[in-house]
Amino acid sequence: MIQGARRERRAGAHSTKARKIRARKAPAQPAPEDDEEHFIPPPPPPLPKLDPITKGAWAALFGGPGYLIVATAAGWSVPGIAAFCAVAAFVTGFAILVLHMNDSPGSGPGGPDDGDDGAVV
Repeated sequence: MIQGARRERRAGAHSTKARKIRARKAPAQPAPEDDEEHFIPPPPPPLPKLDPITKGAWAALFGGPGYLIVATAAGWSVPGIAAFCAVAAFVTGFAILVLHMNDSPGSGPGGPDDGDDGAVV
């Protein structure tokens, strides 16, 4: 009796009858509300102007490794002096950007590093 039930179950599990698959019903859309209650952020302020040294540092930071990647991907042979210059450009660009971090206009009195420890209780 138990073996007969197993056979029936196996036959049902491997049936060739196709199942119907229905798409899910989309959830109901909420009613549109008044436009006055939506927050619309103000436009962002313009990006600060960079001095030529900072622009050159960014170009060196990405240009040196970029040259090496493109040359390697294209199968070009890179002379030793070119590889040295590319690595030196990357290191120099990084150093210049790090050294110019505190030269921003917001670092004066009232800025994040003005030496004030905040309120004293």
